[in-house]
Amino acid sequence: MEWGPATAGVAVGMLIAVVTAPVGVSGAVFLLPVQLSVFAVPNPAVTPTNLLYNVVAGPGALLRHRRAGTLGGPLVRRLVLGTLPGVVVGAVVRVFAVPGPYVFRLLVAALMLPLGVWLIVRTLRPAPTGVRRPPPAPRTVTGLALVVGVVGGVYGIGGGSILGPVLVGRGVPVAQVAPAALASTFATSVVGAGTYALLSLASTGSIAPDWSLGLACGLGGLLGGYLGARLQPHLPETLLRLLLGTLATALGALYALDALS
Repeated sequence: MEWGPATAGVAVGMLIAVVTAPVGVSGAVFLLPVQLSVFAVPNPAVTPTNLLYNVVAGPGALLRHRRAGTLGGPLVRRLVLGTLPGVVVGAVVRVFAVPGPYVFRLLVAALMLPLGVWLIVRTLRPAPTGVRRPPPAPRTVTGLALVVGVVGGVYGIGGGSILGPVLVGRGVPVAQVAPAALASTFATSVVGAGTYALLSLASTGSIAPDWSLGLACGLGGLLGGYLGARLQPHLPETLLRLLLGTLATALGALYALDALS
């Protein structure tokens, strides 16, 4: 990759991470359409390139959360244990029996659009004082993480984009969800990237990542993720919930338009 595209990759990765890291989203979900539309990365190489981005970008936000003492607790363990086996299954499905990208885009749109709108409405019109929905049960969280891990393995998207709105909508604070979602995204991306590397030895086609683009975007995400995680404690919970809901709604709309076009 020439310096021009590489510089653009760094800028794109950093901008995405600054906005998404405060709410526990890696930004890979927004990088995927950029890869296809702007950088013309072929399928299925877009998936391992997204995973490479997560591997490089993830430590920035995680380092900041660790210094703040928020990178720990049972939620982190449940999400990581659920998503790790799922991403391996997803990678195998992506290479040997993947559904078309059109179906994927419709599914993302159908999930994220109502989820984002629901989270925004719940934030603007909270439940009456004293009425709070109980957080999801541990088994439910682990099961959801397993499903999200499979999706992440197939399409290389950060699980935080799906897990975050669901958990926050169920009453879990953003400050607790964000580091757990980012930790699970990073762990599954490392495993997923390794799985794709092994599968590329036994398969043909564009399975290996676009190394130069993934590293460039990841470097930008590394810087942006650290800045975003550092910014999070200074933002009110209501603003973070609205930001997460807006990102989910925008993502759903983006994929809906992409599928329809």
